[in-house]
Amino acid sequence: MATDGRQGFLEQATVGAEPIESPVLPSETKPAVSALTEQVGFLRSRARVIHDDVDSLHRERAFVDWNNQTNQRARASIPGMLNELADLGFAWRDLARLVGVSVPAIQKWRRGQGATGENRRKVASLLAACDMISQSHGIQEIASWTEMPLRDGVSVTPMDLWAGERIDLVFDFASGHVDAEEILTAFDPDWRERYRSEFEVFEAGDGQLSIRMKGQ
Repeated sequence: MATDGRQGFLEQATVGAEPIESPVLPSETKPAVSALTEQVGFLRSRARVIHDDVDSLHRERAFVDWNNQTNQRARASIPGMLNELADLGFAWRDLARLVGVSVPAIQKWRRGQGATGENRRKVASLLAACDMISQSHGIQEIASWTEMPLRDGVSVTPMDLWAGERIDLVFDFASGHVDAEEILTAFDPDWRERYRSEFEVFEAGDGQLSIRMKGQ
């Protein structure tokens, strides 16, 4: 079987002697690899900037839409808006928390007693947000969705985000495009320590879920 010139040379050089290793030649690819690494690094940085810009633009667009829908919703009476929110499944105590007032205040508004313009807008903005989240992201039964923890083992819910005046994070979570841990970190950087639990859920021998101390 024919061999190329280099292979024949190596075979001859090793007959009756110690094998001769091929000399290590200076790499001609190192500069190219270095340049490629720099290019990839630049592209990653650029992609990150573009991603952040798109996220920022998306949030701005969402807030513009939210503001417009709030203005539309605010044309209705407060009792009417509160009844719509109740029909969505919100309890009066939850509405009071989300709007930032007491339950008696909510009850007074339901009976037709006046509310400030600021509170009227808060009620309208909550209803408008529910409209957007349901229509844009297909979330059904939105009241119970607001009570759902963002992830297992952590008690923070969309309702907590809203009450904490982080409506932007509520929209992020509803979109499904932002990881729950990123949202939690933005809401509370110490969430891992604050919400750490000594208990865990496990499947018992009878097939039922139960709770036990971790490590048992």
